[in-house]
Amino acid sequence: MGNRKKSKAGRSKKKPKTSADQALALDYVRAWAQRTASAPPPEPSTADAGEDFLPHQAGRMASGGGGGCGGGGGSSVLFELHSHSIHSDGFLSPSALVERAHRNGVKVLALTDHDTMAGVPEAVSAAHKFGMRIIPGVEISALYSPREIPGAGEHVHILAYYGMCGPSTDELERMLSNIRDGRLHIARAMVEVGHVENVRQAFNKYIGDDGPAYATGNEPFAETVVQLISCTGGISALAHPWALKNPDAVIRALKCAGLNALEVYRSDGKVDGFSELADKYGLLKIGGSDFHGRGGKDESDIGTVKLAITTLCCFLKMARPIWCSAMKDILLKFAEEPSVAKLEKIVKFGHHINFDGFPSMDAGMDVINLCLSSWLSNDGMEEVELEEIGLKLAHSIGKR
Repeated sequence: MGNRKKSKAGRSKKKPKTSADQALALDYVRAWAQRTASAPPPEPSTADAGEDFLPHQAGRMASGGGGGCGGGGGSSVLFELHSHSIHSDGFLSPSALVERAHRNGVKVLALTDHDTMAGVPEAVSAAHKFGMRIIPGVEISALYSPREIPGAGEHVHILAYYGMCGPSTDELERMLSNIRDGRLHIARAMVEVGHVENVRQAFNKYIGDDGPAYATGNEPFAETVVQLISCTGGISALAHPWALKNPDAVIRALKCAGLNALEVYRSDGKVDGFSELADKYGLLKIGGSDFHGRGGKDESDIGTVKLAITTLCCFLKMARPIWCSAMKDILLKFAEEPSVAKLEKIVKFGHHINFDGFPSMDAGMDVINLCLSSWLSNDGMEEVELEEIGLKLAHSIGKR
């Protein structure tokens, strides 16, 4: 009798089988996430395969919710979509952040520093050592200010996720630079006069969003930010909407501007009400730890938000065509007027290559092929239309 009870108990603890949809989603996500220059795409998984790509500490991680693109149960892959380094208000270097994420089982990491992408190249280089993948990202400071309600403005943060070529134009960097010239200038001045020990302390104690000395500076309107992310080949998401006074109005306005996703999940689980708002406005539900590395007991560790594999699949299926289109635009601009500076920009978030003068057409195309073969599937390579780019590049270099 006791043995039968034990057997039943053992059976009850068996891991539920992965459904066919989840297995297909897992194949799709793994094929993208494991596409690096040093490793070929993985073999297709069976319904129970891919264990090396699943989180090992799922019991302590927030669940990604129900089925479909809004949530999706079943097998998960550890993506961390919200993290910070010393390039903004984080406490770890990009390399140390990547190493910590790797220890926690993260396979794909989005570095989303406040108003800068300066840490992404270092993160990409570090991630290569661990077989991880980096999504170039940024968390942009913005202002929501409804015209019909004077004085009802709110400070909002918009997450932007890009492909490995980064933004397709320099407009985003100009916007970020303008934002940084505001509060960062104040923070550095506070360090110089001795009010704080470092820039992070200035943000954390005084001029952060909730700080006593916070003042609106050069932040653009949130709708403008969302539109620019879309125009430069990125995916936009509203960060921590639970911190807003009037989230419904903000989300409605940003959806009209082209917002793609909404943070709904955090390390302590799904935040009540925001899943419904995402459904109401047709937004993808995502989440992340918002890890800074402060070390306090109240801070969530990196990789503690477990998004369902179907959610990640939907995220990538939304993002990849947009990223491919941005890559094509960047490469066509390079082919029309090739230069070392443009080629370096193409590979800034990918392969680190030193150029000795202007490369030949073959060398330039070799670099481009090397990057794209590690970033894109065969279908993606066809979408970028490398043959057209090669012909334009040959014509441009032939005129030099």
